[in-house]
Amino acid sequence: MINKTNLIPNNTEYFGQELILNLYNCKLEKISQKEEILKYIDQLCKLIDMEKHGTPFIEKFAEHSQIAAGFSVAQMITTSLISGHFSDYLHSAYINIFSCKDFNVKKTIEFSKNFFEAKKITIQVLQR
Repeated sequence: MINKTNLIPNNTEYFGQELILNLYNCKLEKISQKEEILKYIDQLCKLIDMEKHGTPFIEKFAEHSQIAAGFSVAQMITTSLISGHFSDYLHSAYINIFSCKDFNVKKTIEFSKNFFEAKKITIQVLQR
């Protein structure tokens, strides 16, 4: 049975961290082209010293919805996963980086903002 007391771990150690990035007013050419998104994943993995596991899955989805239509990408890394969803219509990118290996959050935010040429960004960092 789940109750409030057994939801809180007995120690203060975390399994990993997750960075959630919402990037707005991105350059359309960066978020709507498969090659650019794959370049971002490759450069990001090098920047934060993450080892890619296999090739990324990338497909264009939600063509039935003007707002949601765009690429989705998932790159397994040996320490977890990098995923992203891109809206051509909104010129937005929604990226999650989860890893049990620490990575430099500030560098990741700056790199992502610059790569997609985002005008606005919101972030959330979760300790898991």
